[in-house]
Amino acid sequence: MLRQINRKTKIWLILLVLFPLLIVSACASNPDNQHKDSATPNKDKENTKSSDTAFKVVIDPGHGGKDNGATGASGQYEKNFTLSLSKKVQKLLEDEPQIEVLMTRTDDSFLSQESRDRPKYANKQDADVFLSIHGNTFSDSTVSGTETFYYHKHSRQLAQIIQKHVVEATEFRDRGIKKEELFVVKDTNMPAALIEVGYMTNPQEESKMWTDEFQSRVATSIVKGIKEYREKSEEQGILEWIS
Repeated sequence: MLRQINRKTKIWLILLVLFPLLIVSACASNPDNQHKDSATPNKDKENTKSSDTAFKVVIDPGHGGKDNGATGASGQYEKNFTLSLSKKVQKLLEDEPQIEVLMTRTDDSFLSQESRDRPKYANKQDADVFLSIHGNTFSDSTVSGTETFYYHKHSRQLAQIIQKHVVEATEFRDRGIKKEELFVVKDTNMPAALIEVGYMTNPQEESKMWTDEFQSRVATSIVKGIKEYREKSEEQGILEWIS
């Protein structure tokens, strides 16, 4: 009788050990579970433009409304040139899945310099980059070239990269980058640069600046510059984090 009890006890103990193992094995071989596991990474790979994770870029078409900006050699206004070029930049940036583009104006609106509307807008949006687009002017019509302005030390690299790319596109004289106390680059919290694409008072430069081919080329160069700056700033952020 004692032997029978011991034998039954051993059988129950064996069953108690084997039962959980059988359940685990059955779950692992279930094709539904395998399908769920393989589908999960695909969801993570989806590129969605979220305002929380996207690299925010504010494009600022210079002047607007009653503020015409420079009057070119042909009599055309800078405000129209900056808006036309900025819209081309906007369109290209909208095709970049990891970049969110914002505009300070999309029509012939006037933005007050006194109230600092442009930098206030960029700061409110918590942008990563601010880029103001302009056409230059000077009393001497022979003066020419492309130049970029910045103010804060953390904006210098952005100005350098944008200048490099835009000069390649314009093929105008490289006037370099300059630190200047301009409110749009001084009052912005994020890295900011103001690009003077070319001199509207120079007849040769202005005639090129109004062409669609020229503006498309410059817009592409600006986007390349923004993307290069984004990549470099991310690399530097990683290096700072691991150091």
